[in-house]
Amino acid sequence: MEPRIPQMANVPSEEEVTAERERLQYQKRYRQTLRSTIYALIVVAAAAVLLATLFLPVLQVSGTSMEPTLSDNDIIVLVKTGDFETGDLVGFYYQNKLLLKRVIGGPGDVIDIDDDGVVFVNGEVLDEPYVTEQSLGETDITYPYQVPENRYFVMGDNRSTSIDSRSSVIGCIEKDQIVGRVILRI
Repeated sequence: MEPRIPQMANVPSEEEVTAERERLQYQKRYRQTLRSTIYALIVVAAAAVLLATLFLPVLQVSGTSMEPTLSDNDIIVLVKTGDFETGDLVGFYYQNKLLLKRVIGGPGDVIDIDDDGVVFVNGEVLDEPYVTEQSLGETDITYPYQVPENRYFVMGDNRSTSIDSRSSVIGCIEKDQIVGRVILRI
């Protein structure tokens, strides 16, 4: 057997050691920064989802029942609240769909609509600058109509095409069906 001749190991220079140390420190800082950025993004996304589902739902309008106030494909933000007044735009659930309509009357209010589509609430003409064309629309209830307790009478702004509380299909909506009031349109 031949004797082994030991080989000389290459010893890195001081500059090479310093450069390698800096490279490893840079990688460590980069991983820490990337990890902290990912954690921050996850926290922000979770907070946004929580905020959107609990307090400020964001929706896209589908349909023309609220024209000209809201158009098809508009993005809106609702605020969850239990306080609704005449004229408020609200979103509510009906047969697993979210509908958007305007509150016309609350619990105990008497609603009357004449043949020309003029709306009366408790005997007074409702000022509706948001309606471009008044119409009786599709209705199968008898007027004057008193809104039951814990319910709201709602109508779309596009009165000739909107299916709303004037029809017994939807009728007056219960307070707990209402998701919230529209606060912002994009």
